[in-house]
Amino acid sequence: MLAMNFRGPFQIRADRNRPEPEIKHPMDAIVRVTRSLICGSDLHLYHGLVPDTRVGMTFGHEFTGIVEAVGSEVKKLKVGDHVLVPFNIACGSCPHCKQELFGNCHEANAEATAVGGFFGYAHTGGGYDGGQAEYVRVPYADVSPTVIPEGMDPENAVLLTDVVPTGYQAAEQGGIQKGDTVVVFGAGPVGLLAARFAWFFGAGRVIVIDELEYRLEFARKFAFAEAYNFREMDDPVVFLKKATDYFGADVCIDAVGCDATGSAFQNITGKGLLLQAGNATAFHWAVNSVKKGGIVSIIGVYGPPWNLVPLGSIMNKGLTIRGNQASVKRLLPKMIDHIMSGRINPKEIITHRFPLEEIPDAYRMFSKKLDNIIKPLLIPPRANA
Repeated sequence: MLAMNFRGPFQIRADRNRPEPEIKHPMDAIVRVTRSLICGSDLHLYHGLVPDTRVGMTFGHEFTGIVEAVGSEVKKLKVGDHVLVPFNIACGSCPHCKQELFGNCHEANAEATAVGGFFGYAHTGGGYDGGQAEYVRVPYADVSPTVIPEGMDPENAVLLTDVVPTGYQAAEQGGIQKGDTVVVFGAGPVGLLAARFAWFFGAGRVIVIDELEYRLEFARKFAFAEAYNFREMDDPVVFLKKATDYFGADVCIDAVGCDATGSAFQNITGKGLLLQAGNATAFHWAVNSVKKGGIVSIIGVYGPPWNLVPLGSIMNKGLTIRGNQASVKRLLPKMIDHIMSGRINPKEIITHRFPLEEIPDAYRMFSKKLDNIIKPLLIPPRANA
């Protein structure tokens, strides 16, 4: 089959000779991919920032597809179902899954203790191949995969596998109260959706910080937010303090993660020398821009083993820090309702569509932020077979 093949940092190819996946467990399903996406988190892998990203892996944790085969114990899915597949691989029965912490499943990932299993996300996420391919093996097929509702646009459906619930959880973790000022660092897809969903929780003011003018303009139109370029500021923290009458924002959301820019020191230690797990600049800005007693929500990805973080400021300001991988299965009913009711049309963030054969170009364009790209969609050659 055709699939993305990781060959090392900044090196991927479209490999036409990958073996098709097979049923390995009675709870498995095989899915023929109809749509998949490239995520900003995939760029962390592409840039070499996530430990144990092995040569030969297939990335991709956002995909939909047609069920082609099921294991003997699969009861909820049947061959021919068109499903959206959440990026969390979850058993559904461990203590964490029973708490609806599907991103922390205790059974799906033997490679790490901090997180559950994810499709296409290094061996720290369990080593599962992902959906930037024609076919995918889906474990625990009766748990998370969900039949796409009749009448839902397939491009909205594929966004439900990660980016929409992740943006929602970013806002949810902020504990936003009516009238709150919310600052979102990062105007990528997750940041845009976090900013948009902040209004759903009653925010009175939403501010987005980024460095790319086209993304800031997109934030103004899609998320109805104030949007500012940190490259035009002497100090983003001072700017945000002034913008909030020196009080600080009620909630700050780090939607950037380990691939941030804005600090030479963080860049050298985190992305050059790899002495820490990436560049934590956005998190520092969030901690220093939020009010005393405020909440910082971390939804941007940080990998192991550690980062330089401002613990003194966190403790002395009395901050609450919340973060996790989004529990897609928990949020799906609410997200489906928001889309089907017309409250949000997330496919508006998809700006580019590529055949899977052109995946090296898609990654290069997304990495370099060319042609005003926001979110790239991939279409496999067998999508409509």
